[in-house]
Amino acid sequence: MKIAIIGATGLVGRKMIEKIESSFISDDAEIFLAASQKSYRKEMPVRGKILKIQAVEEVLEAEPHIALFSAGNQVSEKYAVQFTKQGTFVIDNSSYWRMQANVPLVVPEINADTITSATRLIANPNCSTIQMVLALSGLHKSFGIRRIVVATYQSVTGTGAKALTQLMNERAGLSITEPAYPYPIDLNVFPHGGSFLPNGYTTEEMKLVNETRKILNDFQIQVTATVVRVPVKGGHSEAVNVEFAKDYIIEEVIEILKKTPGIIVQDDPSKNIYPMPLFAEGKDEVFVGRIRRDESCPKALNLWIVADNLLKGAATNAVQIAEYIVNKNYIL
Repeated sequence: MKIAIIGATGLVGRKMIEKIESSFISDDAEIFLAASQKSYRKEMPVRGKILKIQAVEEVLEAEPHIALFSAGNQVSEKYAVQFTKQGTFVIDNSSYWRMQANVPLVVPEINADTITSATRLIANPNCSTIQMVLALSGLHKSFGIRRIVVATYQSVTGTGAKALTQLMNERAGLSITEPAYPYPIDLNVFPHGGSFLPNGYTTEEMKLVNETRKILNDFQIQVTATVVRVPVKGGHSEAVNVEFAKDYIIEEVIEILKKTPGIIVQDDPSKNIYPMPLFAEGKDEVFVGRIRRDESCPKALNLWIVADNLLKGAATNAVQIAEYIVNKNYIL
């Protein structure tokens, strides 16, 4: 089998390589790496071998069976369909294809069955969306979600390597020559993720709205979001308020969450046990805590949800999709 990673030198691309290395799908597989022109012919170690970064066109000629894309919207727009036309399964981490009606938007634990043997282009959801819907999917089946109010506290790695450099340089007292953000991020938070839209929301906020409905396959769910950038290196946190159609018992909510694949419940405030990026960073699971009834609204619930945005929020989810494709014997 041939596996390609497009955008291999970025933060998510490097995590994709790590997850591929530890996955059964890379056993005896030939790996191809592509990145931008500035990385061309640079070398990266993969499974004990030194691989050279190639141009996307070179990797396209190799006709990989699976291609993981994490190189931004422009690259995905230009090349994804070219790969699919030769039979490659493309798993795209950009936002370009997510809301296309004929492109599955997949969190494997929720809706892997939207991928068929004929599917060639699969969209990886936004990092913040993935962790939220994974926690809410089982609750939606049991109680029916009417409305979600979410505020995210997103780490700088969600913006990329440039933002991480800005944070660490600010923390070290170094001068910032090319900031990723319009303001300092160390010792600061600002309600700005993505670009502002005419409706006053940002692109990151509207991804939470639209992608949640598509993944849960319920376009009647009302969603409103506020995205906040925080001086954290790895891991997004979310304060989520969800209103159900049916009433619930807290113990039942906790049991549903504990039975949800990929979820770890950390909820013992008396012992200061609750999810934090400090512990979620480097882990594949989504952590849920501060589970409590909303006393101001009948049938409503509050949750605190944390996950590593580079892993389950991006690379891990993409590799899980690839594993599903292989397990279903879709690659002949």
